[in-house]
Amino acid sequence: MIYFQLELNAFRAQWMSELLPTSGVKRSLSRAAELKKKQELAREEKARELFLRAVEKEQNGAVYEAIKYYKSAMQLVPDIEFKINYTLSSHGYYKNDGEIDDLLAYFQQQLTVGCSSLKICEPEAETSQMHISALPLEVLMYIFRWVVSSDLDMRALEQLSLVCRGFYICARDPEIWRSACLKVWGRSCTKMLPFTSWRDMFIERPRVRYDGVYISKTSYIRQGEESLDGFYRAWHQVDYYRYLRFFPDGQVMMMTTPEEPLATVPRLRSRNSRMESILFGHYRLSQDPDNQTKVYVVVSKRKEERVPDYQRSRFCRRNPTPDTDRTFHVGLQLSSGGRQRFNKLVWIHHSCHITYRSTGETVITAFDLDKMYTPLFFARVKSYTAFSERPL
Repeated sequence: MIYFQLELNAFRAQWMSELLPTSGVKRSLSRAAELKKKQELAREEKARELFLRAVEKEQNGAVYEAIKYYKSAMQLVPDIEFKINYTLSSHGYYKNDGEIDDLLAYFQQQLTVGCSSLKICEPEAETSQMHISALPLEVLMYIFRWVVSSDLDMRALEQLSLVCRGFYICARDPEIWRSACLKVWGRSCTKMLPFTSWRDMFIERPRVRYDGVYISKTSYIRQGEESLDGFYRAWHQVDYYRYLRFFPDGQVMMMTTPEEPLATVPRLRSRNSRMESILFGHYRLSQDPDNQTKVYVVVSKRKEERVPDYQRSRFCRRNPTPDTDRTFHVGLQLSSGGRQRFNKLVWIHHSCHITYRSTGETVITAFDLDKMYTPLFFARVKSYTAFSERPL
């Protein structure tokens, strides 16, 4: 027993002797890493101080001195501009936590450092073909207006801004967003206040969406006919859909059909559709004193072009001309639901106006808004904005 105890003590002593040098090496390595980290922090602090001094010189107009400070800072830390956490009170580029507050102003500063004029972009690799950066700024902005198109595809403009810093600046052009706001709200948005920019107004102010269609589904149970033997009576579930598509110029298409969206949505792509079940008309937005946005729609069947008598065949069946004109007036409340904005329309009014041509009398029939009038929810349709017919 004593022998085994001596053997165990000898093994422990040898094991401790082997561990002591290793722990010493580890301690020395940790000290070296700590010293290196302190040196890097001191170098980064000095580079930060030089970079901030360069920014201050540049703001005061001393560009030559600013370049010297920029150069000294980048010699210490090459990527110092992405590591510093500073605040520019006069321009407001950064927040206190290092997050860029005004990205547009920051990009404009980055593109104009060392240049006398704004350079939109540069080719990533040498090419023998003409690069888009060689185009004049006016031509480039005209291309951006084609991207937005007359359908106000602002989503495509936002995606285009992700290409580079120059495209980001062009996509934030106030004139493009001002034109979009004027097309949506007309004379009621001559002033930008209380919004900070025209882009902010287009994003925050309630409006209907144009890159898709609003859809509602209604279901109810209908009693069927009794069987011949009188043993049972069938019950049927009836489903039908309502569709509303808005256009930026104030036109609207409305359709009620039992067909599912997969078959119906492509038919609403063009406003020149000849389907008899589609109602055409116009709409307007109204903001009430209670800060609720309402959408008022007036639709009717498209009037058929009258064919002259001499063009009709005597064998052609002549349909009697209707003596009445029917128009449908719809009131909807615009709201947001879920993650999407302005994607819900709630019914507040629905009526039918029948005008007799012979007397000019108009009869109004208002419908009760029961559970059959389910809210319409927006669904984006990519094919609606796949092509541009006209620029903004």
